[in-house]
Amino acid sequence: MTLRLLIAAVLGALGGGPAMADSADLEARVHGLLVSFQTEYQFPGATLSYVLPDGTAGDVAVGLADAEAGAKMTPKTRMLAASVGKTLVGALVLSLESDGAVSRQNRVSQYLGAEPWFARLPNANEMTIRHLLTHTSGLPDHVHMEGVVQAIVARGAEADFGAEQAIAFVLDTPPLFEAGSAWSYTDTGYLLLGLVIENAAGRDFYGLVQERFLGPLGLNETSPSASPVLPGLAVGYTGQDNTFGLPSRTMDADGALLWNPAAEWTGGGFVSTSHDLARWGDALFSGAALGTPYLDRLLDGVSVHPDAPGILYGSGVAIYSQTEFGPVYGHGGWIPGYVSSLRHYGGHGLTIAFQINSDVGVVDDSTDLVPALEAALAGLLIEAAQSE
Repeated sequence: MTLRLLIAAVLGALGGGPAMADSADLEARVHGLLVSFQTEYQFPGATLSYVLPDGTAGDVAVGLADAEAGAKMTPKTRMLAASVGKTLVGALVLSLESDGAVSRQNRVSQYLGAEPWFARLPNANEMTIRHLLTHTSGLPDHVHMEGVVQAIVARGAEADFGAEQAIAFVLDTPPLFEAGSAWSYTDTGYLLLGLVIENAAGRDFYGLVQERFLGPLGLNETSPSASPVLPGLAVGYTGQDNTFGLPSRTMDADGALLWNPAAEWTGGGFVSTSHDLARWGDALFSGAALGTPYLDRLLDGVSVHPDAPGILYGSGVAIYSQTEFGPVYGHGGWIPGYVSSLRHYGGHGLTIAFQINSDVGVVDDSTDLVPALEAALAGLLIEAAQSE
């Protein structure tokens, strides 16, 4: 079934119109949509949360958090948020910039130049903090270098794999391009950002995020994914023939991941719920996440490709300026066994987040699950908001 036909079928089955104004009814309709997608795409389970412009919110869950044990998914079930965490990294840089601790225009060498390995980085003397934020540094992405992720996973759950060990994979390699002249996504650059943050602030990255965002906003179900054992974590499932050498069930019988997610750190590095992600997105994109103005800096984006002028990348956020729903801001997240999506529809004041405990068909782009679900949810919830 094509994306457009699937959306039409789901929305047609769920109905529409003024009755959506009732929040309980709307939540039931969203639940029905998510059930339809689970049936169509056969994923184990998912959670979903939304915040409407009037503050009305909803949380739904479908399927199983542990297929073998038969444990049901609930709105409080946590999953690895992966690169959605870059929105927290970007916001923290802007918060520190508001304090005068950093400037996006400063060169990275100002903070890390004394490290013995720094000069061996591609574009070491040219990179700025903004280049790292917007993926325009010219750094390769260690995650997608041959054998790197497999090596990290092969170390097992107990292995301690720090940022400098990951950064070492790109030392003495040629830059992809001159800093600031093009765009290429790189988790390596965000690990460098983490080191810059801690150098400039003299504080632990996770402690700063807790103090400035998670605590004040009441995001109590979000915490560092710094250990293989994460309370409340759904079991993640991946393809049997995945390139990481993982079994399809990525968690052991005692509830520990089979690899250590601490390696992600400022590349993502959080376990969360759709509930928390939606409320974080609502605060971030409404301008309420910081005590000083920041939206112009957050959305100060660069084009990701000359052939895609409507797609930009700002301070840890993707910007889609030309969609059927108007401007859309957010981030996606993938990590073995888990997929996350955070989207804010700027012209409608609507924020939607969902998490799925399977990456089957997503990691290899063999399914349109994520964009199809994003579009169907936007269509349903924007119509609901407009009917009020």
